Amino acid sequence: MVVGSHRRSQEYGLCPGARPDFSPLSGSGLSILLDQNRILHTHAVPAMETLYQQIVNTHNMVLLTDAHGVILHSLGDADFLEKANRVALTPGVAWSEESKGTNAIGTAIAERAPSTIHADQHFLAANHFLTCSAAPITDHRGNVVGVLDVSGDRRSYHKHTMALVRMSALMIENQMFAATFENAITLHFHARPEFIGTLMEGIASFTPGGRFLAANRAALFQLGLSYPALQAHTFSSLFGLPVSALFDHYRTAAPGLLDLCMHNGVRVRGRAELRLTNGVHVLTGASGAEPVQAPPAAGVPAVMKAPRRLSGLRYLNTGDPQLEQVIAKVNKVLGRDVPILIMGETGTGKELLAQAIHNDSPRAQGPFVAVNCASIPETLIESELFGYEEGAFTGARKKGASGKILQANGGTLFLDEIGDMPFSLQARLLRVLQERMVTPLGSDKSIPVNVELICATNHNLRRRIAEGLFREDLYYRLNGLVVKLPPLRERTDLECVVRRILASETEGGPHRIADEVLRLFRRHKWPGNFRQLTNLLRTAVIMAGDEEEIGLRHMPDDFLDDIEEAGAEAAPSAQQMVASGASLEDMELTVILKSLEANGGNVSATARALGVSRNTIYRKLPHLK
Repeated sequence: MVVGSHRRSQEYGLCPGARPDFSPLSGSGLSILLDQNRILHTHAVPAMETLYQQIVNTHNMVLLTDAHGVILHSLGDADFLEKANRVALTPGVAWSEESKGTNAIGTAIAERAPSTIHADQHFLAANHFLTCSAAPITDHRGNVVGVLDVSGDRRSYHKHTMALVRMSALMIENQMFAATFENAITLHFHARPEFIGTLMEGIASFTPGGRFLAANRAALFQLGLSYPALQAHTFSSLFGLPVSALFDHYRTAAPGLLDLCMHNGVRVRGRAELRLTNGVHVLTGASGAEPVQAPPAAGVPAVMKAPRRLSGLRYLNTGDPQLEQVIAKVNKVLGRDVPILIMGETGTGKELLAQAIHNDSPRAQGPFVAVNCASIPETLIESELFGYEEGAFTGARKKGASGKILQANGGTLFLDEIGDMPFSLQARLLRVLQERMVTPLGSDKSIPVNVELICATNHNLRRRIAEGLFREDLYYRLNGLVVKLPPLRERTDLECVVRRILASETEGGPHRIADEVLRLFRRHKWPGNFRQLTNLLRTAVIMAGDEEEIGLRHMPDDFLDDIEEAGAEAAPSAQQMVASGASLEDMELTVILKSLEANGGNVSATARALGVSRNTIYRKLPHLK
């Protein structure tokens, strides 16, 4: 990115040693610019002040620019302002690439992406003393409307600064989004309900009739559709729920989070609001209805049902011999301070087992803290796990923060995807486990900690050790008891599992699976394991509607395609049949019967798989008519 930016700077005719133009806009010109960017400025200033409080006294300043890189507002440390004035980091000065060459603000605009430009990466020599991190701010259509930047002395550089800038930019985008649409239904959603109300939540707005209006960046990512593609959608087509049913949900006395299935089969939880010109209200039944309660506090759902607590290991025991052995082994070490390592493919229920172990352990009343080592950026995982003291790094909270290990004190710490933990942190984790003491970043004091440890991975850790990616000493500290969850294709309790999932999805409703579908389920490889099965059943329940039995017609096309491909692979080849002396008619019948079996007796699916008409199938096998 820096190389490309330097090339553009040269094409603009800039010279690295030249003195840049630092002349600002006139007072009236700046006033006009502020008025043109009033919405951006209004919603950005509170986020800038919050960000500044996190980096105060670190020789840095926070800047807001318009879409062309002209500074609109700034906040800075007094000891850095004199240096900043030398290069005119002040309102009214342009910091586009055309004006200042390679710099975080201008490059973020040119690349439409977050940009960190450090020291001599700046094109102009006059700016080499700076280190800058900038993130573009976009509107609901994805257009860049401004840039948020932290600039400071290059000696104060810290890699965490960019994370803070990006989070603050997202906060501004979400605040602008919330203020843009009035008289609209706004849905806050995420696959994990604890993320609703955070910067990770998806936000989408619809007319009271359900027509799509806009979505924020997180919503576009979760929906997997571009803004233009979403223009043809409605609330119902995206989330599988009519708007009338949405209003019915909020007519209940204590409406909990919505349980929704997106168009791509992914299940999410959501909270809907009706945004009126006089404020934000929880939906109550009609677009003009009076609210039944005041708006919830920021980031907190209006009413949320307590999460359903599984009964524990006994709940998971559905008759599979392999799983019974796993549960029997785990029961023997409960409360014995033996670390447990859960192996298994993705989607086999490793976190579900960890939660059940915690619920049955003597620590059940303590916290259960789950950390996905693969989903936290490598630059943040150390502070996330161990916590930090005030001033440990640029952006550290004023009073510091406790890490996940301390949060789990007295309870259970679940480290998911432990095989993906950065190698550099594995030694620190080993020391914590051996000494039972945690030392936060920037502190010289160790804090005693008492946690039950459960880890999970889909990696072969011995292979990771051989590849130099996992510490052998940590491996032997974690594997007090190693259990392996069987993949779904090897389980013998599939029918019971299907009933359990259907019961949870329909709250004990009337849906049942047709025998022909169950036969296909038993033959399927289930590469996504329970995650795949659960999403498939959720979609099938919606497709079935009021029908009690879920049949082949309710199955997603990709599942039927997989079955057809498996049936084609299972059918004997023509060469094999010729070698066995079979006649042409026998060969045809054998292929048809094999495909028919693979498709659960469905003649239409069989005809599609073989590329013939249904009449051909009926002619060869008249007993099917």
